[in-house]
Amino acid sequence: MKQIEPPQDVFSLDKTLNTPSHVSSLAFGHAGHLFAGSDDGSLRVYDLSSFKVLKAVRGLGAEVSSIVCMKKAGSDLRDAWIAHGKQISKFQLGSEKMIQTLEDAQVTIQVGEGETDILNELALNANKSHLAFTMDSGYVGILDLAEKTFTKMETKHNSVCGSVKFVPDRPRELISGGYDTFLLHFDYVQRKVLSRCQMDPYIVEGGMALSPPFIMSMAMASTGVLAAGTADGRLWIGFGGEKGSNTEAKGSKKKAKKWEGLGEDKTLLIKVAEGPIVAIAFSDARRLAISTLMGVITQYLLIYDEAEASVVLQQLWQKESSGLEKVNALVADDKRIIVGGFSAKGRGVIEVWKQETASNDQVLEAEKSS
Repeated sequence: MKQIEPPQDVFSLDKTLNTPSHVSSLAFGHAGHLFAGSDDGSLRVYDLSSFKVLKAVRGLGAEVSSIVCMKKAGSDLRDAWIAHGKQISKFQLGSEKMIQTLEDAQVTIQVGEGETDILNELALNANKSHLAFTMDSGYVGILDLAEKTFTKMETKHNSVCGSVKFVPDRPRELISGGYDTFLLHFDYVQRKVLSRCQMDPYIVEGGMALSPPFIMSMAMASTGVLAAGTADGRLWIGFGGEKGSNTEAKGSKKKAKKWEGLGEDKTLLIKVAEGPIVAIAFSDARRLAISTLMGVITQYLLIYDEAEASVVLQQLWQKESSGLEKVNALVADDKRIIVGGFSAKGRGVIEVWKQETASNDQVLEAEKSS
C-alpha cells in the first residue's frame, strides 16, 4: 500500500462556547443544532449558525451523562431522551417554553436502584423503538419506548460499563464496552451474549501499555465498523462486521445470522495516544475523530487492505486544544468536530472545530491514494 503524507490543519477552531458547569455530554439535533449536557443537571440547545442558546433544561438533579435526539413531526427542534443519575427523561424541546425543568418532562423512568446504578451512555436502535443504557454497576439495559418498561441483560460487565451502540440494520443487536476491558455483543430480545472480545493487556502495536485497557469510549459507523478507545491510549478497530464494502464481495454469502464484528480477523489494536481516549465519533463510514482526556484531538482515515488482509490507520489531522483542561464528550459530522469538557478555571467549554474548505481535496486525495 502506498503511504502518503497526512494533510495538515484540516480543521480550525471556529468557536468557543462557555458554560457555568462542566460539559458532560454532546449530541447533534439536526445538522444545525447542538445539544449539550452539563454536570449540574442542565441541558442547552445551541444554534450552530448563531451559537445562541435556543432552549434549555435545568434542575435535573444529576449530571446529564448522555443525550439521544429524536425527530418530531412538525418541529425543527428534536425531542431529547436524557440520562441523568438513575433516571431517563424525555423532553419536547419544540414546546413554547424557553427553560424547562424535570416537571416538564413528558416521561421520566427510574431505571437505577442501587448506589452504583448510575447511568452512563444511551443509544437508540434503528427502529427507534428501544433505548439501550449502561450503568456504573456494569449492567446493560433496554428501555422499550412504547411500553415505558425496561429489562437488563443476563450478563453484566465486572466493572463500570460506560459505552453502548446498536449494530446498524440489526435493531436487536448491541455492543457494550466496560472498564473490565471487554466488548460484549448482545441480542437484547434473548438478553444473552452472542460474542465477546477482550482487550489484551500486553499485546499492542505502537508502544508499551502502562495501564489496564479499560474501554472508555466507543463508536459505530453506519456500515458496521466498530471503534473503541481505551484508558491506556489504545484504539481498537474492527472491520469484521462491515457491510457493503470490499471486505465482503456482494452476493458472496447471505446475511450472517449475527453481526461478526468482534471476530479476531480484520481487527487492529494500536497505541495512538499517551493518555485515555475518552471520546470518539465517526463522521462518515471511514473517518474517525478521537479525543484524549487532555484534549489532543485527531482525525483518522480507516482503511482495510484487502490484499494484505490488514487494517490500516491513516492520520489525517491532529491538534491539541489550548482551552480545554479535560475532555468529556465529542461529536463529529462531515464539516465539524465538536468537543466538550472544562477549562483550567473549572468552567464548561465547548470547542467547535470547522473543516477548512481548501483541505477537502487533500482528504479526497488521501482516500484515493490508499
